[in-house]
Amino acid sequence: MNLQSKVAIVTGASSGIGAEFSKILVKSGTKVYGLARSTDKLATIREELGDQFIPVTLDITDYDAVEKWVGETFVDESPDILVNNAGLGIFGNVDELDLKDWHTMMDVNLSGVFYLTRLIVPLMKENPNVCHIANIASIAGLMGNPTLSAYNATKYGLRGFSEALFKELRFDGIKVSCFFPGTIATSFFDSIQSMSLHDNMMQPIDMAKTLKYVLETPDNFLINEITMRPLNPKPPAD
Repeated sequence: MNLQSKVAIVTGASSGIGAEFSKILVKSGTKVYGLARSTDKLATIREELGDQFIPVTLDITDYDAVEKWVGETFVDESPDILVNNAGLGIFGNVDELDLKDWHTMMDVNLSGVFYLTRLIVPLMKENPNVCHIANIASIAGLMGNPTLSAYNATKYGLRGFSEALFKELRFDGIKVSCFFPGTIATSFFDSIQSMSLHDNMMQPIDMAKTLKYVLETPDNFLINEITMRPLNPKPPAD
């Protein structure tokens, strides 16, 4: 795909890898609708990137709101790229995890992805160009770990959703790729007492460059799954 003059949707666009995805796409000539709940953070990114970045304050777990936004926005244009990046992790032993935290992760990490994808796919089917859906999962979608059972469940679920979606849409000219990154230096780890940011973590810009590469592959070439990990995951020695 030639990213010049394409239209993209990026969820979780206000910070972390979502912000980097938005920046690299805009710099490549793509118009980006950046979705997030933080209006202030989106406004800051808009100031940096200019008119090609359209901030959209939206909760992707609110289906009615998502449906309304899609219906009002894509009248004279169709999206070429959907990056389902929004997600969160709340860790805890299975017998201690609050029910609210379980439902929050399910709503954001799975239902929100389904809601937006369900509404965007019909528009992509009408698009004469080859389109691309990128689902950002986690290495936690490939392996389970203690205290991550709920988060693992959502990311394993996203992998299954992506695999089925790839086979469902491949003959409609819609690519589906699922990304499984290891530790990335973002605010994701701010609430995890056992882990802090360090220089051996992967950087958001490297994730963004990887997304750009996958999107720019030839139309009949698909990378449907890709795993990214730091070579040495341990914090540098003092």
